[in-house]
Amino acid sequence: MKKSIFILAASALIAGTMLTSCNSSSKKVENAKDNVQDAKDNVQDAKDNVVEAKQELNQALKDSIQQFRKESEEKISANEKNIAEFKVRIAKEKRENKAKYEKRLAELEQKNSDMKKDLQEFKEDGRESWDSFRLKFNHDMDELGKALKGFTVKNK
Repeated sequence: MKKSIFILAASALIAGTMLTSCNSSSKKVENAKDNVQDAKDNVQDAKDNVVEAKQELNQALKDSIQQFRKESEEKISANEKNIAEFKVRIAKEKRENKAKYEKRLAELEQKNSDMKKDLQEFKEDGRESWDSFRLKFNHDMDELGKALKGFTVKNK
């Protein structure tokens, strides 16, 4: 008796599983169409996200360039102020030192002017060219700053 009840229960379970898992072919096709449409929607969303990310990246690059230009122009302006102060100090120097200082100061002034020109003429050609320009410009600006500081030490 136990055996027949067990066999009957197992048969009912297998039959129920088969009936619930069997879908018609039209239902399968409909599910596949839904899956394809969901995939297309996901692809379009991903494309939209990529376009938006590119726009944000370009805007961030432009903001970075604008901020760098502002900071660099302030440094160049400070250098111009220092050069003007040195010119006043040189005017009080002895004649043998005066020519040497004026020549060196003219070189520093030209370098500062060239850097200002380079900054104004820089064209936004992409991230790589910007990074390269920024590194070179910062190096040159640091060298000019050191030269100006070294100039003040010699004049004291």
